[in-house]
Amino acid sequence: MIHTKKIAFIGTGVMGASIVKHLLNAQYEVTVYSRTKSKAADLIELGAEWAETPKEAASGKDIIFTMVGFPADVEEVYLGENGILQSAKEGAIVVDMTTSQPTLAKKIFEIAKQKGISSIDAPVSGGDIGAQNGTLSIMVGGEEATFEELLPILQIFGKNIVYQGEAGSGQHTKMCNQLLIATNMIGVCESISYALKAGLDIEKVLQSISTGAAGSWSLSNLGPRMIKGDLEPGFYLKHFIKDMKIAIDEAEKMDLDLPGVKLSKEIYNTLLEKGYGDKGTQSLIKYYID
Repeated sequence: MIHTKKIAFIGTGVMGASIVKHLLNAQYEVTVYSRTKSKAADLIELGAEWAETPKEAASGKDIIFTMVGFPADVEEVYLGENGILQSAKEGAIVVDMTTSQPTLAKKIFEIAKQKGISSIDAPVSGGDIGAQNGTLSIMVGGEEATFEELLPILQIFGKNIVYQGEAGSGQHTKMCNQLLIATNMIGVCESISYALKAGLDIEKVLQSISTGAAGSWSLSNLGPRMIKGDLEPGFYLKHFIKDMKIAIDEAEKMDLDLPGVKLSKEIYNTLLEKGYGDKGTQSLIKYYID
């Protein structure tokens, strides 16, 4: 069945491309835009329409998703000269799935509201695997009525979808997620490094520790990649550093000190300087074993 709601998707990177495929498979008409057209080539072959700018992509659409890199990219995509809010129609819903600043989510919400457009911040967790499998966790901020209207579409590529509250709440929740990953990744890397130095069979070690109290998504999914030397991104290291900076900045506004994430960011920065920015977050193992 071809759905009547028309969708635009801005940002067809590692995760965005998989989400668009799910929407196309669900028989939605999808228009895509990416700064690098080649990244959308497979999607165009599958039936997605191409737009030259976010403004063009958003024109006449009912729902406009964005999944770009940095807060500056979000601001440009929404508020720039060729941005979404220059052409989105009254009654449209804009959905930012980028991990970005809660304050920016609130700003976009207010500007969109003045134009009769609903705005949702809906960052995700689950990486490339979750996007491919359609099992992303989605954390949603904005008006609850808009969330309820959008939910059937989010369920096409998400599994754990929770309404968190007013605009910016989705982004704040994603910061909680990133804080856990930041410190947990240090533990994963140190555990694997210790096992290797002790001369243990690392596969057997993972078998023993991944299902107990020490178990985590990072250990089960990224631990094996570390062992194989697979550093390809499910989530870019450079974007994770951006997320940690947002979390630290937001915590400072709340007079909250986060020494764990500060340490993690410092270690990740050393890897960024060594050229690992476009590799996955599991590249942290290179700090310990190189």
